[in-house]
Amino acid sequence: MPNSESQPLETPRLGVVLVTVSSQSEGEAIARSLVERNLAACVSLMPIQSIYRWQGALCKDAEWQLVIKTNLAQGEDLVQAIQALHSYDLPEIIALPIVAGSSAYLAWVAETVSTPPSS
Repeated sequence: MPNSESQPLETPRLGVVLVTVSSQSEGEAIARSLVERNLAACVSLMPIQSIYRWQGALCKDAEWQLVIKTNLAQGEDLVQAIQALHSYDLPEIIALPIVAGSSAYLAWVAETVSTPPSS
C-alpha cells in the first residue's frame, strides 16, 4: 500500500447528477447556469418519457434528462442552484459517484469544476 505522502491531499469526488425538467429551454437554462458558475464541467440533455406517481395519480410526461458531470463535494451549492431555477415543486436530483472512466476526461472534469468562473 502506498504511503499517504504519495497521495493527493484532496481527491475530487467526481460524479454524475441526474435531473429531469419539463422542457428543453428549462434544461438549457439550468445547464448554462451550472457550467457558467463552474458547478458542472458539462451537462448533457436528452428527451425522455417518464412514468411516475404524483399526488396519487399515475402520470406520463415528456421531459428532458440532464446528466451533469461535477465534483460531488459541491453538492449543496449545486442542489441550491438547480432548485432556484427549477419549475417543479419537487425536482429529481440524484447524485451518482463515478467509479471509473477515462483518466484524461476525469482530470478535465476535476479541473473545470475547481476553477473559479472567469469574469
